[in-house]
Amino acid sequence: MIKFLLLFLLPFSLYASKILSYNIYDRSDRVDVMITFDTPYTGTIRQSTTKTKIIIKLEDATIEAPKIKKVSSKYLQTLTITPLQNETQIIALVPSSVRLIASKTSDAYGLRLRFTTKTAIKKSNHVNRQTNSNYSLSSLPTKKESDMTKSYAIVIAILIIGILLLFYIKRKMPTPKNRTTKEQNSWLFKSNEAVAQASQSSNEVEIRFQKAIDDKNSVVMLDFGVQSYLVLMGNNNILLDKFHDNKPSSQQEFESILQDRHEELESFLRGGNTTSLNKEAKEPLQAYKERAASLLYSDD
Repeated sequence: MIKFLLLFLLPFSLYASKILSYNIYDRSDRVDVMITFDTPYTGTIRQSTTKTKIIIKLEDATIEAPKIKKVSSKYLQTLTITPLQNETQIIALVPSSVRLIASKTSDAYGLRLRFTTKTAIKKSNHVNRQTNSNYSLSSLPTKKESDMTKSYAIVIAILIIGILLLFYIKRKMPTPKNRTTKEQNSWLFKSNEAVAQASQSSNEVEIRFQKAIDDKNSVVMLDFGVQSYLVLMGNNNILLDKFHDNKPSSQQEFESILQDRHEELESFLRGGNTTSLNKEAKEPLQAYKERAASLLYSDD
């Protein structure tokens, strides 16, 4: 309820100007009080006088706290600024011969209260009679209410347009759930493509290393899928061994494997008994390819 009340009172607070500061300048022939506002002051100034006081009321002006200032001057003794309801009251204690001239700056952000004698006022009127007549003892010109109403309407319109724009952008942005689904789909498609590429590359046979033993026989290290196969190729194509994790990575390691299997190779070349080898030892190359392919797909 309090929020709605503050929102309702907001337009009325826009019309009031706040007094930010005031300064007193003591001259030889006058005392000037300069008042500064946070917004252009468009209110009405009313003045009343007694023998020892000049009372000024600034409509639609506010100040945070009362101010009292004592001045050692023949034109001004004490200045009191008091906030009232919808206006600010300024009371100046002055001698009976002192008069007040009020004038605003060109941008209406400042108000000058000049305390001086009647003689100084007559001289000032002689120099610029029309200017002083406009600000003598009556009310100052104020800004039309229609201009303030128009400015307030423009501010409200800009706020409404901004809110609508934010709602539009929010509706166009994808929700976290949709973003997650898209990321999962993208990951799934990428995985399928990677699997397809791996399957395609696994059907190719590549020669990793090769070494000739004699004119007719040679030992070859073949890569098929994720495994490597050691094959004796010549009169009889024989699978000697297969490797998965401990594949030789250099020609030196390949020749070291051949050195370890020197006796087995000699036995094959002499055509001796090969039953002591693994059951997978003597297989034609075509049968080896079919068996290797079936083992690869069964591992997947």
